[in-house]
Order: sequence, then C-alpha cells, then structure tokens
Amino acid sequence: KVLNKYIPADFDPKLVPRGSKPKDDLIPVRMMLPFTVQCSTCSDFMYRGRKFNSKKEPVKGSEGKYLGIQRWRFYIKCTACSRPVTFLTDPKNGDYEMESGGTRTYEVHKDKERVNLKAEEEDARTEKLDPMKALENRVLASQKEMADLDNLDEIKAMNMRHLKIMSAKGGNGGSGGGTRMDVADLVLKKTRDEEAERQKKQLLDLDEEDEALIKSIKFGKRNLNSNGNGNGNNCINNNNNNNTDRSGDTKVIRLSKEEEEEIQLRREMEQKLMEKQQAEMLCKAQAKNNGTGTSTGSSTTKNKLNPLIKVKRKRKVKSTENTNTNKRE
Repeated sequence: KVLNKYIPADFDPKLVPRGSKPKDDLIPVRMMLPFTVQCSTCSDFMYRGRKFNSKKEPVKGSEGKYLGIQRWRFYIKCTACSRPVTFLTDPKNGDYEMESGGTRTYEVHKDKERVNLKAEEEDARTEKLDPMKALENRVLASQKEMADLDNLDEIKAMNMRHLKIMSAKGGNGGSGGGTRMDVADLVLKKTRDEEAERQKKQLLDLDEEDEALIKSIKFGKRNLNSNGNGNGNNCINNNNNNNTDRSGDTKVIRLSKEEEEEIQLRREMEQKLMEKQQAEMLCKAQAKNNGTGTSTGSSTTKNKLNPLIKVKRKRKVKSTENTNTNKRE
C-alpha cells in the first residue's frame, strides 16, 4: 500500500473527472447484521453478526429525519431464497427497526429494558398521584443510602487495618511490606483474636435471670469444729440442720480448701482400713480352706466375710465412745 504519492508541480485538481453518482442513490456497504432475522418466505435464520454486502439509502419523506438525524434504509438478500430484506435505523431508541422481508426474533434483554422503563414510568405516575407513596419511596431511598454509607465505612476501616498491619510488617524488617501470604495470615489472626474477645465478653455478660439466681444464693463461712476424730460429717450435718431450722430456706454453705482436704484424707484412711480388714479375713479363710478342703471352703468364706460389716460398726462405736470419754475428761 502506497502512503505517499507523488504530486507533480503542474497538477491541476480541476482537471480531475468527477465520479458518477450511484444509481438510485444506493451506496454499497459491507456490514454485519445487528439482530437475528427469520426470512418470511423460506423461514431460514440469518443470525446476528453475519456479514453481508448490503446497500443503503437515505429515508425520504416525513419520517426521514428524527431531531435532525438522518435515517437510513439497508437492503440485503436472504442467503437461502435471495428474497430482499430491508431494515431501518432507529435513532429515537438507539436501535434498528425491521421493515420488510423477515421478522426479528425475540430478545430478552430488550424486553427487560422495556419492562423496567415502564415500571419506572408507572412509579413516577403513582408518586405524583399519591404523596404517601412518594414519602415511603424517599424513606426507603434514604435507608438504602445510609446502609451503603455504613458498608463504605466498614470497607475503609478494613483497608486502614490492612495498611497498619502492612506497615508494621514492613517496619519489623525487610525492604517491603512482606509477602501477600504473610499479610493475609496477619489479618486472619487479628480477626480471629477479635472474634475470640467478643465471644469471651458475651460469656462474661450475665442475663437478668442469671443475676437473679446469683442474688438468691446466700453464701456464708463455717468453721469445721473437728478434732480429727472423725466427726467432720456430723458437724456439717448439724450445721445444715441448724441453718434450715433458723430460716425456712436452705442456705448454700461452701467448704474451705482445708476442710475439703481433711474430709478427703479421712475417706482415704477409711478405705485403706476396710481393704486391710478384707485382706486379713481372706487370708484366714484361705488358711482354713487348706486344712479342711475345698468343698467346705466356699461356705466358710461366706460365713467369715459377713462379720466384716459388724467389725466395722464395732470400730465406729468404739471410736465414738473414745471421743465421748475424752470430752468428759
């Protein structure tokens, strides 16, 4: 392709012959179909975007112009039956208008835009007639605007948090602000910590029912008057009975740590004593079985194991008697 052409010095543009006008003012144009067309004769489809060697002409008459904009008519032929198909430009709607030779297929997006436009016109008409409807629409619009502003503030706060984290990461060491993965990990860690703190605060916050329950419980201190002779449980029962007698409601009495340890130690000593007694009785029964035989061993062990409880009761009685004599002395 030649870009620079030589123009001689004696060139006279007036001597250049004028080109002849096209026949019937038809101008050949290579174009693509702006919409899908179905032929009216053979029902064949010519889809949108297909290229055609078409011809165009200006529309004449009263409909030739819209607000000073010239309208054009395009001529094409069907690819199957060669029937002429014409369509016009539509500057009013910024689209094309089918004229003859075929039908335009249904387009969802065009219908959607048309429905939305009709709905907006209907809303504007109802607002003019009904002032309460107009007020409701304004309130809804203001609420939506406030929600959008809140969302925007949250996004800004998040961006500021990210910037602080990135600056802190860059200040610790290194030329940059760290890799993206490091920044993401820091952001996730911070959000998790905040969520954990929020849940902890929710757990610590008490409802009205919980506060009423705590106020209803009356806490008090009690001294365990036990001399180590096994009367701790009796003291506890006596104190509880006294409390219930004095006031009609039951009171919750909390033991101190020393009292709990003392009771636990006493229970362990009793358990060891019981195990020791059982072991002694079993040894005696086995020694007797070795002398008398295995046939009568089971009956003798049963007879000897039963007095275990009696021995324990006798020991308890002796201990109480000893404590009473000590107190009398």
